[in-house]
Amino acid sequence: MSGERVFQARRLLIGASVASLGLLALPALADDISSQASPNPVCSRPELVQAPQDDVERWLVRSMLASQCYEYQARAVSIDSLGVRTLALSHRINDGVRQQVVQHLDGPSISVERRSQAGRLAWFVPDSSPDERASPEAWALHVEQFYAVTIENEERIAGRVASRLRFDPFDENRYMHTWWVDEETGLLLKHELRDAQERVIETFQMTQLQSPELYDGPLVDEEGREEVDAALDVNWLPDGFVAQPALITGDDPLPQRFYSDGLASISVFATPVADQPLVSGVYTLGVSSVAIELVEFDDEPWQLVGIGELPAAQVRRIVQSIELGAPPS
Repeated sequence: MSGERVFQARRLLIGASVASLGLLALPALADDISSQASPNPVCSRPELVQAPQDDVERWLVRSMLASQCYEYQARAVSIDSLGVRTLALSHRINDGVRQQVVQHLDGPSISVERRSQAGRLAWFVPDSSPDERASPEAWALHVEQFYAVTIENEERIAGRVASRLRFDPFDENRYMHTWWVDEETGLLLKHELRDAQERVIETFQMTQLQSPELYDGPLVDEEGREEVDAALDVNWLPDGFVAQPALITGDDPLPQRFYSDGLASISVFATPVADQPLVSGVYTLGVSSVAIELVEFDDEPWQLVGIGELPAAQVRRIVQSIELGAPPS
């Protein structure tokens, strides 16, 4: 792929992430959600205090709750095919609204404010209330249907004692994950992604965790999110990938959808072909596989794009199954 098309692909990647995940949390948007949503006393749950060493589900629930309820600052390093990046992380909770800032310390100064990690607001229990669909228990049970989760030995990460959790997929449609979870707080200190040959694809690791403090108030439920009603349909997905809510921004959003199995996610969307269309094929941008297909729709050229933390063959199959103009299934 040429340099210009790599730039276009990265721009599409950023645009899809913002549209489908709602990761950019502008102050005005945070204020609007605060006025609409109700408080949730999730941070007072006893599961945050300690999890039995051999209770996998309790460890998963505790890690989920910790990611939402602890305020902290940290330094981290991310290593993938794009290179090595050092990061400054800040997670704060203001009036129940979570705000996470990720600042790149290498190269051009980039600071991104994010609302939550992929899967943290995932819906996994159909035909139920929003609280049940987005509960840590629902997420943990769903993950255990598609990954064999085991607790392994203790290790020392960033000067802290961590328990290692390994997620081995039951099929070849997804990658293997390994987490190192801080025993004191339940925070994720390190995450490693491996392919079917157990080659490391990505490593994210905190190098310093500064003064984590448990938030003592209720969090705000983000009720502004809705199920996507896009004019496209995806006719094939690996088992376990569930359509997720999205916060759509802009007056003319792209036809797009977002799916997650609890650990991995994929965003698919369609755009009219510009002057320089991306070349059909499968590419790698960091940890993500990107698949692009050019199609005709209403006598106009369109490009279909899928971006996800999945093996390239699976992402391409998903994109090739997209039907434009179809009513959502």
